[in-house]
Amino acid sequence: MTVRPCSACRDGQPLDFEFSYAYQPILDVGKQDVFAHEALVRGAAGESAFSVLSKVNEDNRYQFDQACRVKAIKTAASIGLPSKLSINFMPNAIYKPELCIRTTLEAARQFNFPIDRIIFETVEGEQVNDGKWLAKVLSEYQRIGFKTAIDDFGAGYAGLNLLADFHPDIIKLDMGLVRNIHESKSRRAIVRGIADIATELDIALVAEGVEVVDEYKCLRDLGISLMQGYLFSKPLFESCAQPNGVQWPAV
Repeated sequence: MTVRPCSACRDGQPLDFEFSYAYQPILDVGKQDVFAHEALVRGAAGESAFSVLSKVNEDNRYQFDQACRVKAIKTAASIGLPSKLSINFMPNAIYKPELCIRTTLEAARQFNFPIDRIIFETVEGEQVNDGKWLAKVLSEYQRIGFKTAIDDFGAGYAGLNLLADFHPDIIKLDMGLVRNIHESKSRRAIVRGIADIATELDIALVAEGVEVVDEYKCLRDLGISLMQGYLFSKPLFESCAQPNGVQWPAV
């Protein structure tokens, strides 16, 4: 896979648009505690992610990916984020893992955010045809001390073949498997199988996109304790969730 660096990022030129972040909690429903927050890009005044991502192109995606890491850490530090921080990254925007991680390490030091509390999560919908390249990137991040997560597990490239090459710290179930799982025998069987694999490989499993109590109950009965979704909390613009502010289902 050929990935070229963006000269604007390499030469330190700023982006020509502003953006910020909202933070959505990933919850440990068994402990009723906040496990992590996923940083979700937003406009500078809280506008939709699309308002920002529509400005990203082949010429600035490397630059944007680097800027995202710094902004996510800086904003998390400014709001006193108490949990782990999950940062989405674009595998297709990485030139060399050992070089492209430098700005992240500098930001973590500058804003005093421990790297063992940072999770690198593949961007939802980012199509990566070279699974071995993705495994190389994630392995380098893991070696440095970051946590790693595979988003949309069970869809596209994020599947069993990837696990054969790399064991992330976390896998996040594709929302297509979570949606109405309580009404689908096949979805339950698939998720149960993934849960068994995750346990065998010592990988944490997160169910994302949980929206109704019946989905929550079904996932909980399947032994999944880490969940994320509107049932508990929507993304909070430049703010983070506290356990007592989460909408815990009364079951």
